Amino acid sequence: MGMFSKSGNTVTEAEVLQALRSVIDPDLHQDVVTLGMIKDLSIKSNNVSFTFELTTPSCPLKDSLQKAALDAVEPIAGKGNVKVSMTARVAQHNDSARSAILPFVKNTIAVASGKGGVGKSTVAANLAVQLAKDGAKVGLIDADIYGPSIPMMFGLKNTRPEAMAVDGKPKMIPVLREGVKIMSIGFLVEPDTAVVWRGPMASGALKQFMTEVVWGELDYLIFDLPPGTGDIQLTLVQTVPLTGAVIVTTPQDVALADARKGIKMFEKVHVPILGIVENMSYFECRTCGAREEIFAHGGGSKAAAEFGVPFLGELPIQTSIREGGDAGSPIVISHPESPAGKAFATIAGALAQQISIRDLMPQTKPVEISLTI
Repeated sequence: MGMFSKSGNTVTEAEVLQALRSVIDPDLHQDVVTLGMIKDLSIKSNNVSFTFELTTPSCPLKDSLQKAALDAVEPIAGKGNVKVSMTARVAQHNDSARSAILPFVKNTIAVASGKGGVGKSTVAANLAVQLAKDGAKVGLIDADIYGPSIPMMFGLKNTRPEAMAVDGKPKMIPVLREGVKIMSIGFLVEPDTAVVWRGPMASGALKQFMTEVVWGELDYLIFDLPPGTGDIQLTLVQTVPLTGAVIVTTPQDVALADARKGIKMFEKVHVPILGIVENMSYFECRTCGAREEIFAHGGGSKAAAEFGVPFLGELPIQTSIREGGDAGSPIVISHPESPAGKAFATIAGALAQQISIRDLMPQTKPVEISLTI
């Protein structure tokens, strides 16, 4: 069929848009025309072209949405006559208090765990790098003031951030590595020196990382929180309104009990849980491919179901994750095709998806509460 509508005339813009209204975004439950995702529609002689603007470059539905758009328009324009260019502009978490502190940052995400030793910093680092690899502008704040491990994971052990004057005031420039802007207390104290600070001093350092660092425009600013549910976590959620939090856990019951504490803490201060990531979920034998569930399995998805929060995915125990961390190269860079590398890509997509849903779906406004720290 040529590029003609039933009336015999060349297909019109209105007809193309009407056809595209049949394409529904499965997360936002509206059609892509109403959502403003169709841009630069052009009809020239026999060809229809338009840009399909997603809410994140990490969108896991990218291919299926592109196919749906083609399938909707080709019946009226003719097979081979439709060109769909996929692009993305990250959705923004609208909050005036956050805008005042971090005016050019669209989304702020905390990566947290109820206890130490669950690989939280590894998850934060790899998610930050994967989102940047997908095409987003990403920052990472190592908010684990007492045990900063991000410098080692990026091979930045003896690095110091540069300073610059902004409006006559000294500010720090975050260190750029693997496409991610990074700031850590580890850049400011001697390596291997224990940071022995009282809570208010640590909280003050964290505030400086937000207000005295030149972040520029960011789609996602990720905070690697210290483990547990103490001062730093509460200071963060009181200082800068978060788009949401990711909870990292392992399959064991004891770790899940701690994850529940973390979930409850964020619920108390009205921070949405964007999802749970289960780390060390299973071990896959390199030689025979057998899957061993060393620490049991499925606890993360059970906890997610219990609290009615998304389950973002599970990560295997893989030697190259530790090796990459020790060598200063996150696994999504050093071994992107490995089971863990692929799992991180999937989890980053699921996280970006949840952030878009939070940003674009109308939310009920929570009751404001005040906490004294």
